[in-house]
Amino acid sequence: MLPAPYDDRMEPRVTLITLGVDDLPRAVAFYRDVVGWAPTSVVEDDVAFFDLDGFILALWRRTSFAADVGADATARGGFEAIGLAYNARSHDEVDAIFSTLGERGATIVKPPVETDWGGYSGYFADADGHHWEVAWNPFWPIRADGRIDLPKA
Repeated sequence: MLPAPYDDRMEPRVTLITLGVDDLPRAVAFYRDVVGWAPTSVVEDDVAFFDLDGFILALWRRTSFAADVGADATARGGFEAIGLAYNARSHDEVDAIFSTLGERGATIVKPPVETDWGGYSGYFADADGHHWEVAWNPFWPIRADGRIDLPKA
């Protein structure tokens, strides 16, 4: 059961912005040393997370990000290595959202699947081809206000 008044619609919020990067250590150093943001966690030298007090910025190796979306990482222009994400409150909410998106004509890039990190996730594209992930992550609790409590490393 989804919280009212949203029923089968996504709540109006962005929870995660992902940028595909060619060199993760260089990208982390830029955001840490130039911008001044401390990474909350780095996972196996493949992805880094920054808690930005309202949403999470993820820096993900371009090749890994492209593989997750099902895109060619070498095809610049077709896959721009940026993704917007909506974190759902449950596995069932992901399915409900994708059902509604499909009914409304969204391009489903990758239907939801069980992930290797223990969640459930899929991708759709907007009219301009920007990729959105809708994911349920059992390790990231979502507060009543829609924000994620990102666990500290």
